[in-house]
Amino acid sequence: MKTRLSYLLAIGLAAAVALTAKISTDYKHQTDFSKYHTYSWIGVQAGNPLWQDRIQNAVDSALAQKGWMKVPSGGDAAVSAFGRTRQQDTLQTFYDGFPGWGWRWGGGFGTATTTVEPTEVGSLTVDIFDGMTKQLVWRGTSDKTLSSSPEKNDKKLNKSVEDMFKKFPPPEKG
Repeated sequence: MKTRLSYLLAIGLAAAVALTAKISTDYKHQTDFSKYHTYSWIGVQAGNPLWQDRIQNAVDSALAQKGWMKVPSGGDAAVSAFGRTRQQDTLQTFYDGFPGWGWRWGGGFGTATTTVEPTEVGSLTVDIFDGMTKQLVWRGTSDKTLSSSPEKNDKKLNKSVEDMFKKFPPPEKG
């Protein structure tokens, strides 16, 4: 019973880690973000034209929700995005055969099996520059485990971008 519970707990923990995206943002603290109302795209690089469009659409949607309007050129801000995928090894360890509570409480030794599982991880970086000075004023990054399903990955992209822009624009210092 305890072995099964440990096994299920390990699987649940691994699934929770795989489902969460690592999101981070940073910005130039002296920037007055209230002066930005329009933006233009510098470009999107993703290695795949389908994903370039998806990334741009997700960012456009997030900025529109913040009241920013996209213009063909000369925006108050300029946006660029870079997406890529990489393979990352994930270690999965499963324990069985631990009677009692393990080594200290009268149990014998069990078996631990560790396997290396290659996992596809998608990374996205979105940069926002001041349109006049061309200085970087905000950066958001996201790393998320990908699925073999393009539809699921599309949903993961939209959720990651939504989370990235959740606290955008940064609060004014006062």
